[in-house]
Amino acid sequence: QLPLPGSRLCLYEDGTELTESYFRALPPQTELVLLGPGESWRGCASDIERLLAAFCSQQDAVVEAARRLLTDERAPHRQKLLADLIHNLSENILAEDKEDDKKWFEGLESRFKNKSSYLRHSCESRMRGYMREVSGFISNVHPAARDAYRGIIELMADKLKSVKYNGCYFDRREEEEAARLCTAEGWFSCQGPFDKDDCPCKHSINPYSNRESRILFSTWNLDHIIEKKRAVVPELAEAVKTRDGREVNWEYFYQLLFTLDNLKLVHIACHKKTNHNLSCDKTRIYRKRKQTHEIS
Repeated sequence: QLPLPGSRLCLYEDGTELTESYFRALPPQTELVLLGPGESWRGCASDIERLLAAFCSQQDAVVEAARRLLTDERAPHRQKLLADLIHNLSENILAEDKEDDKKWFEGLESRFKNKSSYLRHSCESRMRGYMREVSGFISNVHPAARDAYRGIIELMADKLKSVKYNGCYFDRREEEEAARLCTAEGWFSCQGPFDKDDCPCKHSINPYSNRESRILFSTWNLDHIIEKKRAVVPELAEAVKTRDGREVNWEYFYQLLFTLDNLKLVHIACHKKTNHNLSCDKTRIYRKRKQTHEIS
C-alpha cells in the first residue's frame, strides 16, 4: 500500500538505509522497517522515545496505580521495583525554587532558597576543606620556607574567593562552566575511577530531582587524579623549600588542587583509596620570572 517512489528500507536496530547489495548480505531474521515518502527512522531508540512519551503523559495515573499495588504487595523484589518506580516518577527535576519543591529542602537550613544555591554551597565547602588541608600542611614545611609557603596559600585563597570557590561547577544555571560535568537539567555522570576513562557501572544521578537523590549525591566524591595528600601538597612544600631563587608555579598547583584539570566526579564505589602512583609534572613546578625592562 506504499507508493514505490520515495519508499526506503532501513534496519530496525539503528536506522541504516539499505542498498540492494547490503540487503542481500543481511543474515536471516534481520528486522527491517519500510518507510514511506517523508518518513524517518532512527533505530529502536524511536520506539523507546514513543514508549516514554506515552508513559510520562500518564505519569500521575501510573504513580497512583503503583501505590495501590504496593499496599498489598508482599514479595520483596516486587516491593522494591514498585518503590523505585514511584520514586523515579515523583522526581521534580525542573523545579529550582523552594516553593516549587518544598520536600527537596527538608532538613536543610532555611537560608537556602533554591537548589543551585545549596549545591553551590556544598561544592564551596569541599573547596574550603581542600584549602584547609593545604594550610594545615605548613607544620611539615621547612622552617626557612614557611613564609614563602604562606604567601602561596594567600595567592590561592584570593583566587578561590574571586571564582566563588568554584561553586559554579554544581550550579545548573552557570551552563558554560557546569557543562563540563553535567547537562542543563542537572544530570551528573560518574567519570570512572582515576585509572579509567569511563565508569564501568554507568553510575548517574540528578541531585536536583528529589530529596533522596540530593542526600545520595553528597556521598559522591571529587577524586584528585594526582593525589592531593600523597603527591600535590608534599610536592608544593618541596618546591618552596628548594626553589633556590626560582619562582614556584603556584597556579599549576592551584589547578591540581581545585579545578577539573585534576578532579573527577565519581560515585563512592568508584573512588579508589589506593595509591594512584601519579606525580606532578616536574617541568611545570617552576616558571620563569617576569622580566622588567627599564625605559630610558
